[in-house]
Amino acid sequence: MEKIKVAILGSGNIGTDLMYKLLKTEGSMELALMAGIDPESEGLKRANELQIPITAEGIHGILEHDDIKIVFDATSAKAHITHALLLKEAGIVAIDLTPAAVGPYVVPAINLKDHLELDNVNMISCSGQATTPLVYAVNRVAPVKYSEIIATISSVSVGPGTRQNLDEFTLTTANACQEIGGAKSARAIPVINSAEPPIMMNNTVYAVLEENADEKAVIESIEQIVQEVQKYVPGYRLKRAPYIDIRHTPWGDLPTVIILNEVEGAGDFFPTYAGNLDIMTAAAVQVGEQFAAHILKKKGVIV
Repeated sequence: MEKIKVAILGSGNIGTDLMYKLLKTEGSMELALMAGIDPESEGLKRANELQIPITAEGIHGILEHDDIKIVFDATSAKAHITHALLLKEAGIVAIDLTPAAVGPYVVPAINLKDHLELDNVNMISCSGQATTPLVYAVNRVAPVKYSEIIATISSVSVGPGTRQNLDEFTLTTANACQEIGGAKSARAIPVINSAEPPIMMNNTVYAVLEENADEKAVIESIEQIVQEVQKYVPGYRLKRAPYIDIRHTPWGDLPTVIILNEVEGAGDFFPTYAGNLDIMTAAAVQVGEQFAAHILKKKGVIV
C-alpha cells in the first residue's frame, strides 16, 4: 500500500519518543526523515542507528525533500511560528506538538476528523491532551462554568524545550479547556516534581458547574471518554471514581466535579512514568494517521 512520507522536526525527548511510535505504527505513514539542529543529539544518533535518514539542518533540511507531505514539529513555540510559514509555502501539513497554536487544537478523542482540510493543527500540550477530554466529558452533560486542572509530572521527563515553553503550555492548555473542552473559563497549573523515584503523570480536574447535575450521567460521560483515550493511550485511567461535591467558589457554593487521573506511558523511549510524553506523541500519531489517510483518499488511493 502506498504510504505518505512524514518527517519529525526536533530530536529532543518528544521527537525521539514520537520516532519510536511511528516506527511501530502500521498505517498510512512512512517516517522518511528525522531533523534536528544538533548533530550530537541523542535523537539523531538513535535515528541514524535505526537507519532513518537524518539531517542536522532543521527545517531547511526537511524542505529539501519534496516528497515529504506531513511534518511533526516537536521544537518550540517560537520556532514553530517560523516553521509554520515555511511549511505552508511548501504545501506540507504541520502537526504542531508545541504550544504555538497557529492552527486549531486537536484532541483525538474529541475532534480527530474536524480539520483535515487545514495545513496546520495543534496538539496543545501533554496536560491538554490528558485533561481537555475530561472537561469536555463533563461539559457535554452539565455546563462547566470554570475548569481548573493541575498537572503533575516527573522532572526527569521534562526536557529543556518543555521548560522553556512552560508559560505557553499553561496558557494553551487553559485555552483548549475552553475552546474544545467547553468551559466558560479555565486555568491550568503545571507542577514539575523532582521526587525520586520519579512519579507517574497525575492530573486533577475541578469542573465547577453552572447548576446541579445528574451525577450518574456525568460519571458515565467521563468513563466513556476515558475509554476513547485508552484506544491510543492504554495507560490512561481514572485513579478513583469521579464525584460531585459542593465547593465554595468565587461565584458562591456550586457543585464541582472532581476527577483524578493518571497516565502511564508505553515505555517506547522513556520509562513508563513519563505518561506526559506518551499521551502527546500517541495523540500526534493518531492525528497524523488521519491526515495521511485523507491525503491518500484525495489521490484516489483506497485506504
